[in-house]
Amino acid sequence: MADSRGQLSPPAPRRGNRRRRALLLPAMALALLPGIAIGAVPGFDGGHLKLRWQGSSYPGDSAYREVFGEVADDEYADLRLKFSGSRQRFSVQGDYQLIGQWGDSLELPVDSNGLLLLPPSLPNDDLRWWNLTDTLSDNDTRGAVQRLDRLNVGYTGDKAVLRFGRQAVSWGNGLIYNPVDFFNPFNPTAVDTEYKLGEDMLYGQYLLDDGSDWQAVVVQRRDEYGSANSEQRTTALKFHGFGLEAEYDLLLAENFNEFIAGIGGVSNLGEAVLRGDITFTDARDGWVTSAVANWSWSWVLGGCNATVALEYFYNGFGLADDDYTPENILADKDLAQRLQRGELYTIGRHNMAGSLLVEVAPLLNITSNLFANLEDGSALAQLVAQWDLAQDWQLLAAATAPLGSKGTEYGGIETGIDDLGLAVGPSLLVQLAWYF
Repeated sequence: MADSRGQLSPPAPRRGNRRRRALLLPAMALALLPGIAIGAVPGFDGGHLKLRWQGSSYPGDSAYREVFGEVADDEYADLRLKFSGSRQRFSVQGDYQLIGQWGDSLELPVDSNGLLLLPPSLPNDDLRWWNLTDTLSDNDTRGAVQRLDRLNVGYTGDKAVLRFGRQAVSWGNGLIYNPVDFFNPFNPTAVDTEYKLGEDMLYGQYLLDDGSDWQAVVVQRRDEYGSANSEQRTTALKFHGFGLEAEYDLLLAENFNEFIAGIGGVSNLGEAVLRGDITFTDARDGWVTSAVANWSWSWVLGGCNATVALEYFYNGFGLADDDYTPENILADKDLAQRLQRGELYTIGRHNMAGSLLVEVAPLLNITSNLFANLEDGSALAQLVAQWDLAQDWQLLAAATAPLGSKGTEYGGIETGIDDLGLAVGPSLLVQLAWYF
């Protein structure tokens, strides 16, 4: 895997000893909450405060151990305030975020973007059309930003919906991997998927009498020089219809000057559900096909509700062999650019994922996930617990363990320098959320 700027060289050596971090931003956020609770602000529509800790380990042959040591930790605070209003058929939405991060991953000279199994970096608007992010603090151990993650106006008619501004849209039938969602997909290993980062776009939907609909999206971005030109634009049109006791999707799009056509569908197979998508992209070196297919089934397991899902993902932009080196990844421009833009999070072609969710109690869900590269035999095992502690309080915890030898996707690709790899060991995440 590559980082969000396409840099795959080992990080620079760590400077100095680890310093203790004071959790100043949570205190700031808590100080704001009494005023928020009054609800006197016009249009205030609730929000949340999330406090998260993530600890990661690094094996002895990992280049990251040179930066972080054997164990590294990061703390996060995320305050989101939601505002909305409507009058007749018109509406407006705005979500304010105050995000702080303290920890070792800030010492990396590049943004990780959640790749390489590293903690994600603070969001920025460097390449978005509108710069709605203000950096409050930025150094080796502490960072803080305030930003608008949603800012849009909308119109809702009897059959039509229009929204313009910063918002989030999700397309596709993939449960874990999603080649159709090329606007801003989640990392397949993400634990908290409550909110996608907003993108600046025009969105439209038109409903037909039979329940089918047309959807259109135009996403504008800027290049590294700040120019908002057509080469940084995504334009997509999707039709969702019904037929033969199934649902289907037809897609036509242009993404960064590359034409994409796609087809997908959803159908029942007994008590199970089958879903899938296939896309054809006119890429730099010719047509590239990507596909995803999954099967899910829900039943009662020992008195507990349970859901199992299996998904296969063919990444047409993945490397043709399992020789995963920085040179090979960067030499493949189609792959490197998609990793850099956050459209892809895998470097292999053949991928399989499985998930088992068990509702062990009415307020406690346990999910076990496995993400596997079928070519090199490496995998990532993940165990997630979601517990609703009380009304408006939720605890989220996840333990993750990479499985695989050096040189594999999840075992850590080799750097070719001093026999070091870009490997990450087991990690643990704990998040407490309060909704108001």
